Amino acid sequence: MLSSDDLRLFLAMMREGNMLAAARRTGVDHSTVARRLNAMEAMLDARLFDRSPRGVTPTPAAFALLGHAERIESELLAAAASVAGRDREVDGTVRLTTPEAFAAHLVAPHIAALRARHPRLMLELASESRSTSLSKREADIAVMLKPPPRGRLVARKLTDYRLGLYGARDYLEATGMPESRADLSQHPFVSYIEELAGFPEMIALDQILSGARIAFRASSSAAQHAAVAAGMGLGVLHVFAARDDSRLVRLLPDQVEIWRSYWLVMHADLQRLPRVRATVDFLDEAVRLRREVL
Repeated sequence: MLSSDDLRLFLAMMREGNMLAAARRTGVDHSTVARRLNAMEAMLDARLFDRSPRGVTPTPAAFALLGHAERIESELLAAAASVAGRDREVDGTVRLTTPEAFAAHLVAPHIAALRARHPRLMLELASESRSTSLSKREADIAVMLKPPPRGRLVARKLTDYRLGLYGARDYLEATGMPESRADLSQHPFVSYIEELAGFPEMIALDQILSGARIAFRASSSAAQHAAVAAGMGLGVLHVFAARDDSRLVRLLPDQVEIWRSYWLVMHADLQRLPRVRATVDFLDEAVRLRREVL
């Protein structure tokens, strides 16, 4: 009979795609992974993975087992959550991935309050421009620019936010203030490296000026902000990040304002864990405190 450790190893293989990564995830060495995988296949009388130098490829038998393994994992997590819920103090580690601007301006400034409230909770914050795979357990919670299309995930809108057009005060004094959208074609722009943008929603400049003249591209919203503030050109920036920067001037606010949304996403199996619930409450509060500037 397969044990819970066997299923944990199997899920790690499915999520990581190679034995070395699965070994790191489960805390055993590579040879142990290979030996236990062979034993599982012998027990089931079925080949679960085709091996190659590039990694492992799940077989139809593996996909048949996957749903059962995930349901058992879910029940074990729920059982752990039920026991942990009897302890009033939140404990453990939560990995949170968010877009860069959200991490810097909505999470990090309030992190001390979370620590004071839950001193045994460790929050790991990873700012990402790409879509994080929660199904592969790359994170426990993700803030995304759109809800995931599929998977055993729970998603809800966290908040709407605005993007605006900005230029550096010194730059505008030298070049002149654009009075209309038509004037924007006279200016260079800062924007994203489009092929490195994890979500199409990150690219907003085309909604303002088609065929804009780009002077600088960056995959980082913070780098774009800094480049605009240094006078490289105009840029579409997060209003909640740019409004308090005295170097910047918002341009054409009545004509240029783009709305986007942040979505809170987590694996269905984790939503009842006390440490996850505490982190979700923290995110709701952080957004509420900044709601008027979003």
